[in-house]
Amino acid sequence: MKRTCTSLMLAGSLLAGGQAMAGDLLQWQNNSLTYLYGKDFKVNPAIQQTVTFEHADAWKYGDNFLFIDKIFYNGKPDGGVGNNTYYGEFSPRLSLGKILDQKIEFGPVKDVLLAMTYEFGEGDVESYLIGPGFDLAIPGFDYFQLNFYQRHTEGPRAGDNVWQITPVWSYTIPVGKSDVLIDGFMDWVVDNDSNSKGDYHANLHFNPQIKYDLGKALSFGEKQLYVGVEYDYWKDKYGIDDTRAFTTNQNVTSFLVKFHF
Repeated sequence: MKRTCTSLMLAGSLLAGGQAMAGDLLQWQNNSLTYLYGKDFKVNPAIQQTVTFEHADAWKYGDNFLFIDKIFYNGKPDGGVGNNTYYGEFSPRLSLGKILDQKIEFGPVKDVLLAMTYEFGEGDVESYLIGPGFDLAIPGFDYFQLNFYQRHTEGPRAGDNVWQITPVWSYTIPVGKSDVLIDGFMDWVVDNDSNSKGDYHANLHFNPQIKYDLGKALSFGEKQLYVGVEYDYWKDKYGIDDTRAFTTNQNVTSFLVKFHF
């Protein structure tokens, strides 16, 4: 299964890379840089600054999303990775509707996809995710995705063959001469897993951003410059059980500046 998932994601990345050579394949793309500052993180050092690069696109046979975080720890280094680290995810999806060139719609579902994610970073964090994805038509939302993944860890650590449910959304609210954008995701790992290397607990990571379109308000250009906050709630962070001796339930609000280009 890991080899199959890796091969599919590699194929997706190669196809996405081909967009530069065949512009007719690319339907749209967007890139952004985000700065975050927050306090009271758990497991890792409490004060963190993060710079995030994000890329999203849609193409002839699906869509892609990539983010890479560069995380700086303030006050004290992390015991495992030092003063800073990085983490990223690459999430290609293949659209059944686009591949078959026909609408696949029923109820709120407007497309069915094969969803994949590759998680990477420093330390033993690599995982491969694969499963069905759905694009949903929900009134008021700019978009709403619902992806179901089976997680496969790289190496012997616990957390293999567990299921994760990931909704992703965007909602725009007009405010005066500009807009407030509420978007984000939730990763809900619904299973526990244990092996000789340890235990992995079901966990819930809820991560919305609430952003004001400052660029539009200043007539600089809409959907380019945002300011706001990111809320990060993580129950049993990294699948580590929250106890009195070691707190892993995270509840953090970070200041945010985001620029799209």
